[in-house]
Amino acid sequence: MSSLALAVVLSLVSAVAYAAGAIMQEHVAASTSARPYAPLHHAAWWVAVALNGLGAVLHVMALAYGPLSLVQPLGALTIVFALPMAALFVRRRAGGAAWRGAIMATAGLAGLLALTGESDAHSLGGGQRGVLAAVTFGGVALIFLAAQTVHRPILRSVGLAAAAGVAFGIASVFTKTVAVDWTWSAPLSQWPSLLVISVLAIGGLLLSQASYRGAGLAAPLATVTVVNPVVAAAVGITMFGETFRYGVPGTVLALGFGVMAAGGLILLTTERLKATRKESAAQAQASARPAQQPVFPSEPRILHADAQVLPSDRDAARSEVGERIDVGPVSRPCTHLEMEMRP
Repeated sequence: MSSLALAVVLSLVSAVAYAAGAIMQEHVAASTSARPYAPLHHAAWWVAVALNGLGAVLHVMALAYGPLSLVQPLGALTIVFALPMAALFVRRRAGGAAWRGAIMATAGLAGLLALTGESDAHSLGGGQRGVLAAVTFGGVALIFLAAQTVHRPILRSVGLAAAAGVAFGIASVFTKTVAVDWTWSAPLSQWPSLLVISVLAIGGLLLSQASYRGAGLAAPLATVTVVNPVVAAAVGITMFGETFRYGVPGTVLALGFGVMAAGGLILLTTERLKATRKESAAQAQASARPAQQPVFPSEPRILHADAQVLPSDRDAARSEVGERIDVGPVSRPCTHLEMEMRP
């Protein structure tokens, strides 16, 4: 097998692993009421963590065998793989709007990444790393706080997923700088960057886990999958001197792909909002439906002697409540007969 074919296979398997991890995270979020950020007691969550880790390792291996322009777009297939896998394994089927949004987001992201040009290996100085880390932590915190003020679960989940995507994207940038500057003779010299990578990776994992609560699978997963490489590409263009391919036409085309990816995210979000609205309306209609009254049999009942009978209000003046009477023939017709039987 050639290096290029091996890179394609590794990229596809990486995307499948990421999709499976996302499905497990969404399943845990839907079945766990407490600890939405870190359900450590749930065994399935640790399976999701392992699947995400496997996807990351396979992605790095694919980059070692194939060019970035091929591996990164193939990673965007995570969204497309996740929908049929969710329908097959956890019986969560996606509608036509969700499929259209997922395909739009995937195609837009793949086109954008394919137009991102490769550059020589660059690194960031200590001051630049400090500024980037501070801006990233502040930005993630700001997005997180803004998401907490949103009352609609789907919009809050998309906000949390965007914060997770930013954390993952900048973690990739720091990983690239560590790989460029790494020397086995002085491995501890990279400990500040390694610490930033660890914090961002763990924070992104916890935020992505929380984003699946009440939002389904497609919208949070698409948001993380799109925001992550877009943020990394933006840093690469602004700080590493990377450019889009084919000059000005390539830049215009890349912007068009970016609009397509954003449109896919919007379509996924609005589709989930409509589904949530329909579910809320169905629940409200079910709760407003009057309870069925018990149906009493129409057959006549035999009253035994000494049965306690409550007379109607009209006859209350002539007999006391709970008076013992004997059941006998009715002397005259009675149109209003109200009785309460007591054992």
